Formats: sequence, structure tokens, C-alpha cells
Amino acid sequence: MSQSRAGGDRSFVRPALDGLVPYEPGKPVEEVQRELGLERVVKLASNEGPYGPFPAAQEAMARAALDLNRYPDGGAWRLRSVLAEKHGVRFEEVTVCAGADAVVGNVCLATVDPGDEVVTGWPSFASYVIDPLKLGGVPVRVPLEDERIDLDAVLAAITERTKLVFIAAPNNPTGTTNDRAELDAYFERVPPHVLTVLDQAYFEYVDGTSYPDGVAEYLARGHRVLVLRTFSKIFGLAGLRVGYGIGPADVITAIGKVRRAFDVTSIGQEAALASIHEEAEIARRRAANKEAMALLHNVLREHALEPAGPAVANFLFVRVGDAEGLNEALLRRGVIVRPMGSFGAPDALRITAGTPEEVAFLGDALAALDAPVGAAPR
Repeated sequence: MSQSRAGGDRSFVRPALDGLVPYEPGKPVEEVQRELGLERVVKLASNEGPYGPFPAAQEAMARAALDLNRYPDGGAWRLRSVLAEKHGVRFEEVTVCAGADAVVGNVCLATVDPGDEVVTGWPSFASYVIDPLKLGGVPVRVPLEDERIDLDAVLAAITERTKLVFIAAPNNPTGTTNDRAELDAYFERVPPHVLTVLDQAYFEYVDGTSYPDGVAEYLARGHRVLVLRTFSKIFGLAGLRVGYGIGPADVITAIGKVRRAFDVTSIGQEAALASIHEEAEIARRRAANKEAMALLHNVLREHALEPAGPAVANFLFVRVGDAEGLNEALLRRGVIVRPMGSFGAPDALRITAGTPEEVAFLGDALAALDAPVGAAPR
């Protein structure tokens, strides 16, 4: 075998990628069924909504399927226009990408040079660290305080080299969020050379008057912020990968220069357009999630597992000690949850609130474990 096919010179690959561990998604249901020979498997690992696309979206997808011989609208013009109108912003302030995660990657690609710093609470969403590292950026991880992002500590970590600050509200994986007063205080103090990326991927799940709308309350007031939203969660379109960012026009223009053409499928765009104004269905799913979260919380506490809180999205975070051991034990019983080592919490699991029946299945699996389950390492 030639040297090039065998691996070649290590200098061929950029040094920034040395030691980089790529994002590892949760296991698919089919893989677990095949590996373990299980008939029933429940996935509570990836914070997906437990219900499929809205009925209106399903109809739109069927219509769009007839034209799949054509490339999608590369600029997502209709979807951007509708989103701009919905949020009361200009068309030039909206980008649509293949999921909110793609907006994270694209804003890093557009702004981060080698040596630039990117500040994030930690543990938090892994892409806030992985994407800057790909570019030679320097992630600055700020430890959480009581499983919540410490915005005062985030501000203290900002230097002249800081390009971006990522704030997940709610935070993934802990499910906690900073309230309006905390975020107001942060935006009053953050230096003007910093772009804050306020990730509100779970925005539609949050029910409370103290939770701010990042677009209406920070971008509209002139703060330098890129607000992220997605159709992957409450809208039930995770498999189609449609997310968006709303922010300063110069940032959106820069993202447009680095995002891939045709990255959002025709079916994805049409499904999103059909879902945007379905307020009654959004409210119904928000209420169903609230009930499922209460059930999940109770199931975990019944087995001496205390989730972080208050959790306001569609998942719970719990420190269990031997997270890999409990994860494997649950897998063998047909429940897929998410170990949090790659998110910076090797002693924790993140568990999505599924349907009531799926949460009950988790409870049965926990009850069937031979060894006692507790917060201490086993």
C-alpha cells in the first residue's frame, strides 16, 4: 500500500484537529435492537420531541416530495421572509441553516481565527467547544454554579481575544436557564467587541413570564446578539434539520458566505413554513411536555436520582456517579439515555421526556435493575 493510502505525513491534516473528539450522537433505536436482540427499545437520549411533524407539515411534505428532482431554494427566501415577519426583523437579519447546530458551526467559521477565544458555560452544548477547536480557536470553559450558567463568571472570562460568547438558555445538558434579570444584567455589561450567541433552541417549551425573547428584548434593543431557534424540537422536524439565527445584518451576511448552498432541503423548508403559525398545536405540545416532565421527575426521584432544576425544557440532567454503568444497564433493558462525558459531565446522564408511556417504560427498567441506584458512584 502506498504511503498516501496508509496514512501519509501527519502534517497533511491541520494541527487544530489533533486530539479533537468529534460529536457523538446518541445510538439509534435500530442499532440497539440489533446489537442486544431487543424487541422494544425507547429512545430518551437526544431531546427530540416525542411526536412527529404537525398535520399541516405532513401535508406540505407530501406536496414537496413531488418536486424532489429539483434543488431546494438555496437562499430559503420564503422561509426567511416569513421568519422575518414573525419576529419583526429585516430579511437581512435572518439566516436559515441545516439545524441550529449548523448556525453555531457557521458563525464560528465566519468569525474565529486561530487563537481567538470563545467563552461558554460548562458543561454545555458540545459544539460550542468543538467548532472553535476545528478552527484553531481557544474555548474558555466557565464552570456552572448549581448547574446553571454563571453569567458573572462568563463576563469575567472575557478578554480582548474573545470573539464569541455562547449562552444556552435553557442550557443543554442541565435543562436550567438564566432568567430575564440575569440576562438583562449580562447584556448591559458585555463588551461591544463580543458577539453573544443566545441559543434558544427550546424556546417554545419554556412557560414562564421571567423567560425573555432574545430577539424582541435584546437584538431589537441594539445589543450585538445572534439568537438561535430550531424546528427540531417541539415542531417534530429533527430529521429534516431546519434551524435559524436572527442577528446583526453583518453577521448574517458573513454566515451566508460560509454556509453550504442547498443545505436545507425542500421538504424541510416546506414543513417549517407549514408549522410556524400552528400556535394551537405548539400550545398542546407544550402542555403535554409539562406533564411528561413531571412524570419523568417523579420516576427519577422514586429511584433516588435527583435531577438538576428547575428544568424548563424537555429533558432532565442527573448526576449518578457511574454514568456509563447505569447507561449500559438501561440499554440492556431497552432504554437509550445520554451519558454526558462529551458535554463535560462524565458522572451524569441526560434523559429526554418522552410520552407518558415511554417514561413509564423507563421506570420499569430502573425498577428491574439488580443493583440499587443512587447518586453515589457504584
